[in-house]
Amino acid sequence: MSVWDAVVGQERAVATLRRAVARRLEPSGLAHAWLVTGPPGSGRSVAARAFAAALQCPDDGCGRCPDCIEALAGSHPDVTVLATDEMQLRKDVVVQLVRRAAMAPTRGRHVVVVVEDADRLRDVAANMLLKEVEEPPPHTVWVLCAPSPDDLLPTIRSRCRQVGLGVPAADAVARVLVEQHGVSAAEAAWAAAASQGHIGVARRLALDPDARRRRREVLQVPGRAVGVPGAVDAAQELREIATEESTAAVEAQQEHENAAWLRAMGVSAPEELPRQVRAQWRELQEQHRRRARRSATDGLDRALLDLLSLYRDVLLVQAGASVPLVNADLRADVERLARRTPPADVLRTCDVITTTRRRLTQNAALPLALEGMTLRLGEPA
Repeated sequence: MSVWDAVVGQERAVATLRRAVARRLEPSGLAHAWLVTGPPGSGRSVAARAFAAALQCPDDGCGRCPDCIEALAGSHPDVTVLATDEMQLRKDVVVQLVRRAAMAPTRGRHVVVVVEDADRLRDVAANMLLKEVEEPPPHTVWVLCAPSPDDLLPTIRSRCRQVGLGVPAADAVARVLVEQHGVSAAEAAWAAAASQGHIGVARRLALDPDARRRRREVLQVPGRAVGVPGAVDAAQELREIATEESTAAVEAQQEHENAAWLRAMGVSAPEELPRQVRAQWRELQEQHRRRARRSATDGLDRALLDLLSLYRDVLLVQAGASVPLVNADLRADVERLARRTPPADVLRTCDVITTTRRRLTQNAALPLALEGMTLRLGEPA
């Protein structure tokens, strides 16, 4: 057992990080800033947290000592992890990180600061982080995570040691579902393929019947988007499915955090809170609302990725390729779409979905963007 066991299907990246940990006591043996990149679901955050734990561990990440356990749980005094619930990282949050990075370690040799969504840095906040990465204290290690190196300022990424993660192989994801969650081999193989290598999504599809139902409903949207009224209804349905998905994902976490916070304050209900801490309670609820908004955006993006996988399968069938389909269980629907939709139209549809995904991050008018997309998805009436 080690902290690296949770990093699935990333042997090359893990080997790089392991070597850095082994050389951390050598002069110039450890870079002071790291950039971990990879597509959604590749395990960027998991790898970054494992690296942070291994840097604190006297045995290079054994996974059993107090340093490993606390670092992975988020309670180690020398490991700070920032996972934002907002679309952009605020300046005041970065100021707090910089102050923490300047403090001396309390137990180990390093202060490790993990920024899980470094691609959400903008303007002033990004320049503040650049200054810190350029001239960090000798004991500080920054670990930034982003989907792509291009998502950060060139001046920031040029000062980081880069570690790239790929999409985990489907058999590696399926093996995790079987060994860690007791899922049958057939269900694990389906969930791994349907998730397109996203470990968290694969786990949810394998264990949650409602998640499987919502995915099926998303993939049925093109067949219902016939004509303008049908496209409008399909866009609304897509939003409702994504909202249901995001609500299911965050409600349990919010409930747990609220209960833990109230318990720490020694009360059982918000009405019993002393007046001097009610402002903190309101701030916690505002954090929940921000998380819900971001989760809704992420849920809709995931739905659009599922739609892209459907049209990707259509193109494969039209090309007569022998590559396995992502949606093999919907082969009949895929073949029907392939017969009725010219390849050029399929490619244009993929472009429309990709453009809609990009608009999610640009504060576009979401109902109009979705309706424009579903108009293009509709089959001929």
